Amino acid sequence: MDQRPTEKLLPDQLKELWAPDSDARHKRSPEDSWQEQQRLIATYTVIWADALRLETHPDLKESLLSEIGEYTGCDRLDEIERRCRGAVEAVKEEWHRKETEAGDRTSVEAFYDRTEAYVFDLMWWHALVDDPSPLAYVVAMKFAEQRGCSRYLDFGAGVGSAGIVFARHGFDVTLADISTNLLRFAMWRLARRGLPATFLDLKTDRLPPARYDIVTAMDVWEHLVDPVATVDQIADAIAPGGFLFGRFAAQPDPNYPQHIVTDFEQTFKRLADRGFVEVWRDQWLWGHQVFQKT
Repeated sequence: MDQRPTEKLLPDQLKELWAPDSDARHKRSPEDSWQEQQRLIATYTVIWADALRLETHPDLKESLLSEIGEYTGCDRLDEIERRCRGAVEAVKEEWHRKETEAGDRTSVEAFYDRTEAYVFDLMWWHALVDDPSPLAYVVAMKFAEQRGCSRYLDFGAGVGSAGIVFARHGFDVTLADISTNLLRFAMWRLARRGLPATFLDLKTDRLPPARYDIVTAMDVWEHLVDPVATVDQIADAIAPGGFLFGRFAAQPDPNYPQHIVTDFEQTFKRLADRGFVEVWRDQWLWGHQVFQKT
């Protein structure tokens, strides 16, 4: 992997802009700093939206809603938006209705494999209406570009939005998930755009050994019955010198019963045991960390 000239990533730029001891903060008024923050976030938003919007839709939200409609055969965007806005509650209801056992791998896998609400939940999140944190995938993509990475795995790929972004920027993309329903939708989305990718159903498929130089596992670890075993699974799939970009944080929340892990101490320990060292951390926005396989 050849490293390329680097510009600071968005969280580092914002930290430099606002941190009490930064030169940039003393050189700008609060109003100017706010405008600069909006400009910086907008550059990442444009990358995200340009990658995901269908060619006939200038607006990201409308495009994603229309995409759900095309896939499900529903032409009422107001009804799709209603389901998206209610998806957090719908996912919670599905979890309890199916009597999902948090410590039972088979039970948890069955929940994700059959969930209907998660498509609406994830697509609404990716529309950036309520939460800009999906832009962390753009941070990850820029990190990967700067370090000359080319073989990308999104572990816990969901509806495939990250794969679309990375594929648009020339990466060799693999999307892996335990949900057949979500993988099927992700496959349809990439085919709809003519983007090549490999799809792995983690219930039946194994990750290839030492294949990837950049892996994202965003908002995944809190969903795992055995995150320590997952470290081994991912570690085996990362080539020496490759990177794991993830967020390892969750708080107990009755609205998210599917967040079954909140303590990641053993996960970090296993990463260290497998020779991973932290090489970057988002200290300003969302707390993502990057570990390199030594």
